[in-house]
Formats: sequence, C-alpha cells, structure tokens
Amino acid sequence: MASGTDDQADVVPLSDAERRELLANPHDAATPPSRVTRNLQMLSVVLFLVVVTAGAVLIFTDHWRKGTVAVGAGMVWLGLIRWWVDSRILGVFAVRSRKFDSWFCVIVGVLLAFTALSIDSLGS
Repeated sequence: MASGTDDQADVVPLSDAERRELLANPHDAATPPSRVTRNLQMLSVVLFLVVVTAGAVLIFTDHWRKGTVAVGAGMVWLGLIRWWVDSRILGVFAVRSRKFDSWFCVIVGVLLAFTALSIDSLGS
C-alpha cells in the first residue's frame, strides 16, 4: 500500500520567479508593461466580473434577454480592457495576443448583444 508521501517524490519546489516565468503568457513576451496603475487594472477586471455575474444571475432568473445583453457588454468590456491590463492580472482571460483576445471578445460580445436584442420578445 502506497503512502501519501510517495506521490510527492517527483515534485520539485519552484521559486516565485520560476513560477511567474512558467505562468507568463508567451504571446505577450515582447509587450511592455501597462502604464495604467495596478489598482485601476484590478478595478477594470472586477467590473468585468461583476457585469458578467449580474448577467448570469439575470439569465438564471428568466430574464435571458437582459442577461445576454449584460454578458455581451461584459465581453466587449473585456475586449477593451485587454489593451491596458497586463496578462498576469487578467490571468485566464489573457489567452493569446492582445490583438486576438481583443477582437475575439469584442466580436463575441457584439454578437451576443445583437442576438438578444434582435429576437422578438413575443410580448414577454
């Protein structure tokens, strides 16, 4: 019977610098750091999360049109903030280069909002 310590035999501890290097977005290697303060960058990401969460709550409470417009607006906002928020702050929302991420988020956000606004509500 194997003990719990045997599972840890191959784990090599990393320093903070090594961990940051491994988690860095390779598509942004040549991108200079943002000139916007860290607090404003964090506030931008928090605003995105609040809008998308509010949209999800609206969708789950049967206000799907308003919720989908809110999620679409959040995606457009994410596409905009991708230009001034560093990848290490955006985390999993920084997938590729700034240009690709921005265009993708703006296009998806506009399509979501347009779809929600263009469907007839049928009196509901």
